[in-house]
Amino acid sequence: MESSIFITGAASGIGRETALLFAERGWRVGLYDVNPAGLEPLRDQIGAARALLGALDVRDTAAYRERVAEFGQWTGGRMDALFNCAGIMRMGPFGEVPIEEHVRTVEVNVIGVMNGIHASLGLLRATKGAHVLTMGSASGIYGVPDLSSYSASKFFIRGLTEALSLELERDGIVVTALMPLYVDTPMVRTQTYRAGSLETFGARLTPRQIAELAWKAIHGRKVHWMPGALLKTLNFLGGAFPFVSRPTMKIVNRRRA
Repeated sequence: MESSIFITGAASGIGRETALLFAERGWRVGLYDVNPAGLEPLRDQIGAARALLGALDVRDTAAYRERVAEFGQWTGGRMDALFNCAGIMRMGPFGEVPIEEHVRTVEVNVIGVMNGIHASLGLLRATKGAHVLTMGSASGIYGVPDLSSYSASKFFIRGLTEALSLELERDGIVVTALMPLYVDTPMVRTQTYRAGSLETFGARLTPRQIAELAWKAIHGRKVHWMPGALLKTLNFLGGAFPFVSRPTMKIVNRRRA
């Protein structure tokens, strides 16, 4: 039986590149996005026999269950991997970002991930060696100014991933998260306000690099996957010497005049 992966946020950026990479390597891919029209060219590129697409707002619990049921029918009751990739970001000072956008960030980045995992448990438990992979962020290591709601949502992802990596181990399900610095995606490029951390680090990673990291994560067992020596060093220093985290974040988040 061919391996299969269910990907949210598949119409662009990391989700799209991950779908292409897994399809290239022989997997069947479920393509889901709030923008289904953006999925059609991707399905055509992969081939209709290897790709299933569907409209999905990850905040909609009932719709999520329907898409998972359709996916299970298509794969013969399997889900080798769930990739919670859908996410949104709005940079800006907390008080200047409309509260509705803060709430939407939490709904998509937090509730959407919980919906996905909860709806997929039946298929995951029925699939030997199944994985849950979620798009986390380096902003889940220490709170990032001008990115407060997004950063907080990624702290939630880190906690959820760590808890479920222990809880679902009894079911043979591996639960992991990717935690990169900024990636050069449309979500990052279209920000009208640039947080100081983005100006400091830039968006140097490509969606293809994160897709490769997703491939490694889904074939590995580590809980957290952090690309690049810089991020690993910062994470180590923050853990070994927690008193350096706050001053370090002040420095890296200074905005240029």
